[in-house]
Amino acid sequence: MSTLARWCYRHRFVVIIAWAGLLVGLAVMSQSVKTAYDNSLVLPGTGSGKAQQLLQRSAPAEAGDVDQIVWQVSRGSVTDPAIEQRISAMLTEVSHMPSVASVAGPYAEGGRIQVSADKRTAYATVNFTDAADNLDHADISRVIDAATAARQPGLEVELGGKGISAAEETPASDASLIGIVAAAVILLVAFGSLLAMALPIVTAVAGVGSGMMLMTPLGHVMSVNGIAPILGALIGLGVGVDYALFIVTRHRRGLGSGLEPEESAVQALNTSGRAVLFAGGTVCIALLGLLSVNLEFINGLAVPAAMTVVCTVVAAVTLLPALLGVFGIRVLSRKQRRALQAGGAVRTEGDDGLWARWSRIVPRFPAALTVVGLAVMIVVSLPVFSLRLGFADASNDATSTHTYKSYQMLAEGFGPGFNGPLVLVSRVQSPADRAALDKLDQALAGVPGVAAVQTAPARSAEGADPSIAITQVIPTTAPQDEATSTLINHLRDTVVPQYAQGTTLEVHVGGLTATFIDFAAVTSDKLPWLLITVVGFSFLLLVLAFRSLLIPAVTAVLNLLSAAASFGILTAFFQWGWGTDLFGLGAPSPIEGYLPELVLAVLFGLSMDYQVFLVSRMAEEWAISRDNARSVLAGVTHTARVITAAALIMIAVFTAFIFTGHRGIAEFGVGLAAAVALDAFVLRTVLVPAVMYMCGKANWWLPRWLDRSLPHLAIEPTVEEPPARVPGPALV
Repeated sequence: MSTLARWCYRHRFVVIIAWAGLLVGLAVMSQSVKTAYDNSLVLPGTGSGKAQQLLQRSAPAEAGDVDQIVWQVSRGSVTDPAIEQRISAMLTEVSHMPSVASVAGPYAEGGRIQVSADKRTAYATVNFTDAADNLDHADISRVIDAATAARQPGLEVELGGKGISAAEETPASDASLIGIVAAAVILLVAFGSLLAMALPIVTAVAGVGSGMMLMTPLGHVMSVNGIAPILGALIGLGVGVDYALFIVTRHRRGLGSGLEPEESAVQALNTSGRAVLFAGGTVCIALLGLLSVNLEFINGLAVPAAMTVVCTVVAAVTLLPALLGVFGIRVLSRKQRRALQAGGAVRTEGDDGLWARWSRIVPRFPAALTVVGLAVMIVVSLPVFSLRLGFADASNDATSTHTYKSYQMLAEGFGPGFNGPLVLVSRVQSPADRAALDKLDQALAGVPGVAAVQTAPARSAEGADPSIAITQVIPTTAPQDEATSTLINHLRDTVVPQYAQGTTLEVHVGGLTATFIDFAAVTSDKLPWLLITVVGFSFLLLVLAFRSLLIPAVTAVLNLLSAAASFGILTAFFQWGWGTDLFGLGAPSPIEGYLPELVLAVLFGLSMDYQVFLVSRMAEEWAISRDNARSVLAGVTHTARVITAAALIMIAVFTAFIFTGHRGIAEFGVGLAAAVALDAFVLRTVLVPAVMYMCGKANWWLPRWLDRSLPHLAIEPTVEEPPARVPGPALV
């Protein structure tokens, strides 16, 4: 690491120009290569997965996104000639717009089903030429403008669907900018220097920018989810700023102790830089561990996020030392430079102040602090026992959006279940199967929770396929309601088997609502294995790093407690609705089914960052003094300020993504922000030092036979601090 750092420092302008060229080249490539995001969610082996596969084989669906234009009259009927003429003209205009494949309205033959019973509400379906995430937002905006232009007093027109929702979302760049500004303020307060503040920001932006631009070609190699860029920016900015912060902090300490700028930078990279490599590698391994879930949807989020983390680590260990070479001693504040010039002591982060005083309080009340810390974590974790996985429908969008208004209009006109119909896909192989299916279709209307039933044959390119039948079931409740989940389970477990018994009839309950319910069930089943993998790997790494059994064991328990607390806050905030009104995030709803794996993977990686940074300093002191109390004091004194500053930056970045308008991203941001806050301000600065103080020398015990068998992994090699610098010429 020291060789790489020294080369980058001495060839700083070459490195900076190379990074600039790389970013420009990636920008050109990402603009020339068309994005190919894939949000399809297929779950092999589940009821919804079998329904999808059956439809794809026998009735291929439209390739593009399907959205709706909804209109409602305050008086009269949507079939009045004046309304029909006005809306028909608008639909004709939309059908000829770029990216629009076709429009199916209620005024065409067979379209009466698209008019509500009271004739006050109607809708048309707009078939686009491509998936929602690959459509040009300008084309979607033209459709929105044309549709809303048809409004008049007494006639409301709104739009809904994935494409419309994507066009209305706040760009990730806006949320990133909010996070960057907040991080800059925190860094300026922590460092007292504009240049020192700018270094982590520039490094993180370069790393995240390169990672996000690489997602475009990655989408042509594997399925990449449409929210991957937002997720990558969220994780990348958080870890990127923190990694650079750790290195810059160590560099400033080296300058303050009298090292020459080059030696200080090399030492910072050889110590904190190694920790950054370790931490970044841990986050990537945790994210790539999600591949064990074996779902393309999860893979399309995990791989791009891990790639972005790799880019931020590369930027931290190459671009950052080059920038340190450009700015030299000026990363210190003017006051610190004057003190250094005069040969006096230079105060750096963590040398004294609040955290030094706190480190002396911990040994006085370790048991009490442990009890209080555990009590806080347990209380915050309690809501997790009410956690329900599922998905949030458009009723949770901002009330000013087209998608929210169209959802409410459809719910009012056709019932709340109309926004999430269930699709029963059947394969009929004999007359007995046909008779059984007819009886099932008749019985469905009488099932509690069913509002309406409609049957139709599936259609393929050759026409109607008599062996495949589709029954659409409209629930009486909204898609995200627990009663809808209960209805799906009742149909699968009781109603369908009752009528299919004794025949070869295949009936699978599918549709978007059923798919998300199956997705939550699949991920829940695989979650324990992911936990075992991540916790076990973290335990092994910490054993290798610190030659201890107790420290990894305590870390594993506290990380699990941190995860429980994170989901407890998520449950209270979103599912119970304690925070949704405050931030305009809609009504209470289940937690997104894909969230647990992603949050756990990132959370364990970030927790390892802080634990490694804290315990590395303790281990460094233990190697010198063999005094556990002194080691704990040194660890807290010299790292707590940096850990809490890094945590505040992550909290600011994660919280900023609440304002993207995407419910899943908002949940991810809140979950990680809460977890990082608890991790930094309760676990790493209260519980870990208190427990380690009480455990004494047992913290550093490892059986000799095991010590001899395990390879040695030095995260931060011990370095000697040079004597104080003597007065010299002015440093600028």
